[in-house]
Amino acid sequence: MNFSIEGGKVLAGSVETSRSKNGAVALLAASLLNRGTTTLRNVPKIEEVNRLIEVLRSLGVAVEWQGTDVVITPPETIALATIDREAAMRTRSIIMFIGSLVHRFPAFDIPQSGGCTLGLRSVRQHLWALEKFGVSIDALTDHFHIEHGMLAPAEVILYEASDTATINALLAAARIPGTSVIKYASANYQVQEVCGFLRAIGVGVEGIGTPTLTVTGIADINQDISYSIAQDPTDAMFFIAAAVVTKSAITILSAPVEFLEVELFVLGKMGLRYSVDNPHISDNGITKLVNLHLEPSELTAFPEKIHARPYPALNIDNLPFFAVIATVTSGTTLIHDWSYEKRAIYYTELDRLGARTSLHDPHRISIEGPTRLKAAEVICPPALRPATIILVGMLGAKGHSLLRNVYSINRGYEDIVRRLQSLGADINTHGG
Repeated sequence: MNFSIEGGKVLAGSVETSRSKNGAVALLAASLLNRGTTTLRNVPKIEEVNRLIEVLRSLGVAVEWQGTDVVITPPETIALATIDREAAMRTRSIIMFIGSLVHRFPAFDIPQSGGCTLGLRSVRQHLWALEKFGVSIDALTDHFHIEHGMLAPAEVILYEASDTATINALLAAARIPGTSVIKYASANYQVQEVCGFLRAIGVGVEGIGTPTLTVTGIADINQDISYSIAQDPTDAMFFIAAAVVTKSAITILSAPVEFLEVELFVLGKMGLRYSVDNPHISDNGITKLVNLHLEPSELTAFPEKIHARPYPALNIDNLPFFAVIATVTSGTTLIHDWSYEKRAIYYTELDRLGARTSLHDPHRISIEGPTRLKAAEVICPPALRPATIILVGMLGAKGHSLLRNVYSINRGYEDIVRRLQSLGADINTHGG
């Protein structure tokens, strides 16, 4: 699929924040802890979710869409031999299945994970976390081999506050009777989502939103439950960036404000004019939401480097949006993307739209603005956020642009074309 865009249009109106991609995929993995039926409400219909549903069905799990809800009923025996390897290898999220499957198998294999092409993404965090519970993981050429004896509660210290390693540790601890402690845990939104789900199925979790999680596990979980997925901060950040680049006044409804506060602080210092109102809580009972009103603004470069850190700092998935925002900002912006070996390199694709970038090394890039962005034909980078910022740039570039092979965007953003059209964007899809 390709996106055809007539850029340079001013946007207007309001858009509802989509539900969380990262929360949804983590909860699909967590559903395997429950021998009863799990109904996940408000699930985004995105390719990453589709791949994991294909994997679950290939294991013998009954998965049914009911509107925007997904109803999951696991079989008595999981059929790992029939796993859909192709679907599994197209998503890095498959690695979170380890934490749930250790409670069903003493030894098993799952395919190596895929997803975004962002350079080396070590699984050592997962190995070091799970080994404390008695689990060993061998990362082989095309699969992971997992073995364990008797699982036991443990104190886990993470080397970095990895989202997925924290989730794997939570899933492993959830069905080990006794108390486990996870230190230097991620407190990011998808981790809080999993913590809320675990509480709903009877697991004790204390410290939600902090770097220390205390888990009181239970041996068996067998109940029919319903749990709603919260709003996605990176979805809200996409529309923030689109408003900035197109100099538009739009309202983002139900934005998860606690996971956007540092981003909004930085943008406010750069000159973004915005206001918030209508504070409320998401359906999951945890996530704080507001309506975010953005005004057309002239921005100047942030005087410090812009970089991500674990929550509650600037989110690693929101960092790339500052690259396209920098193209329409007066001055030079330095972005330090320390977490991935290749992602900053993808930011140079903005040059195809007329951006002026200087790549200092695989992690640091300077972007000089403001630039009059120009229309172009670009093939999507094979990574979600770098692909998405090209789309934002094309919305601001006057003339006809073509963004080819947009699967990487559809992995994480639901119904993005229709939602942009509702704001007045001239964007359409076509094949070929």
